[in-house]
Amino acid sequence: MEIERKWLIKEPPRDLESYPHHVIEQGYLNTRPVVRIRRQDNDYILTYKGGGLMAREEYNLPLDRKSYEHLREKIDGRLISKVRYVIPIENGLVVELDHFESPHKGLYLAEIEFSSVEEAEAFPGLPWFDKDVTYDVNYHNSVMSGIK
Repeated sequence: MEIERKWLIKEPPRDLESYPHHVIEQGYLNTRPVVRIRRQDNDYILTYKGGGLMAREEYNLPLDRKSYEHLREKIDGRLISKVRYVIPIENGLVVELDHFESPHKGLYLAEIEFSSVEEAEAFPGLPWFDKDVTYDVNYHNSVMSGIK
């Protein structure tokens, strides 16, 4: 089960480049249910996500490069490219701050995964966070890919 909240941000941390980061590209084969392919650095993953906004099922399966490239030709929308910065915060939580390239160049979107719905709902956000977009489907990457 994935339990995750998302925020737009006011301004990224000044020392952003000092945090570990990953280069990601991903595309969607389907949106109901979500079936996604992702290349993260040199890893390739097929992901299934069930319905829901803050809490939903998620299963990840490894792919090899050849399988990823074959499936990449079959995505229905645009390929999303982004750099994900991994920023540790209090209580063992981690902000995954995505800086989008194509097709949403310049957008920053912060995500935090929680161990329970109660923990997620109680989290107040951080001073550099802006609007909570957890329940705004327009900020789901599958919607942002342009797939219909």
